[in-house]
Amino acid sequence: MDGAAISLSGTDADTDLGLDRLPLVEARVLAGPGDFEAMLRSERPVVIRGLFDAWPALEAGRAGPARLNAYLKRLDQGAMAPVMEAPASSGGRYAYGPDMREFSFSKRQKGVSETLDRIESLLGQPDAPFVAIQMLPLSTHLLGFVDQNALAAMPPQIVPRLWVGGPLKTQTHNDRDHNLACVIAGRRRFVLYPPEQVANLYVGPLDNPPPLSLVDPEAPDLERFPRYRQAHAAAHVAWLEPGEALFVPKYWWHHVTSLDPYNAMVNYWWGDWATGLERAQDAFLTALLALKALPTGEKAYWRAMFEAYVFGEGDAAVAHIPEGLRGALGAMSPSLRASLKQQLKMAYLRGTP
Repeated sequence: MDGAAISLSGTDADTDLGLDRLPLVEARVLAGPGDFEAMLRSERPVVIRGLFDAWPALEAGRAGPARLNAYLKRLDQGAMAPVMEAPASSGGRYAYGPDMREFSFSKRQKGVSETLDRIESLLGQPDAPFVAIQMLPLSTHLLGFVDQNALAAMPPQIVPRLWVGGPLKTQTHNDRDHNLACVIAGRRRFVLYPPEQVANLYVGPLDNPPPLSLVDPEAPDLERFPRYRQAHAAAHVAWLEPGEALFVPKYWWHHVTSLDPYNAMVNYWWGDWATGLERAQDAFLTALLALKALPTGEKAYWRAMFEAYVFGEGDAAVAHIPEGLRGALGAMSPSLRASLKQQLKMAYLRGTP
């Protein structure tokens, strides 16, 4: 799709940071499992076409809100759904509240069918609130949806989730999983930033998940957030029509806008399978605890150690050491991994008050 064919309004059009002028995410058709694996290895966003053309849900979504809602309600098992709601004054922007302790939306458990009816009833109403079903687990809430709308590329243990709502804007955030977003109704825009742009996105507190960027990409306040120019320069955009999917690699930041009055999407998350001491998120929190307050010289030492032994490419830093003597600095055998984990467990236990 030609991104220039969609116009934007507001401050964005008056700056050199227009989202409609960003480079487009590459689009392709996946011919087989090998193409899917190559896409994963690339660690780059990709728009995928023709992946779920046979879905009944896509056919219903293209026919309009009433048709898709009727299809979904026939499958409803009566379980409560996670429902988000923001007032009309929010402009549909799901973001932080004024003090970053709360969000601009509320979250409640409601019935699927009653919420779908409410979303449909709000279409076209002036000053209507912004209501959405988000992250609905399809295998437990809509009986038969997964079988009727199968995706061969996804292993069966990966549970697809449903998102249905109005013209919402989800503030820039990222996921610890890979994300495959399949649009079945309405158009969506994803603005994507590489993981390394985190410092230029002015992300909120980590202890109030999900951490969100404070910058509005449609109207960035460059006096308050001057480094955002660098994030914008590294960004790409994907304009999705019903029937198109977007692969978002884990940790890529993305701002999502539903461009039509009624929108629906099915997504798959997978890849964050590490547990215990091997979880990168917990290792990061441990580093905050152990390294952040060190004197400058000690920080420099550990920065160099991480760069050489953790983030360095190949074996350059240990090539001078015989393979059998590299220990944890080399390729770890299962027994060495187990030994190292036990050593770390004992160290953490000794440090527990």
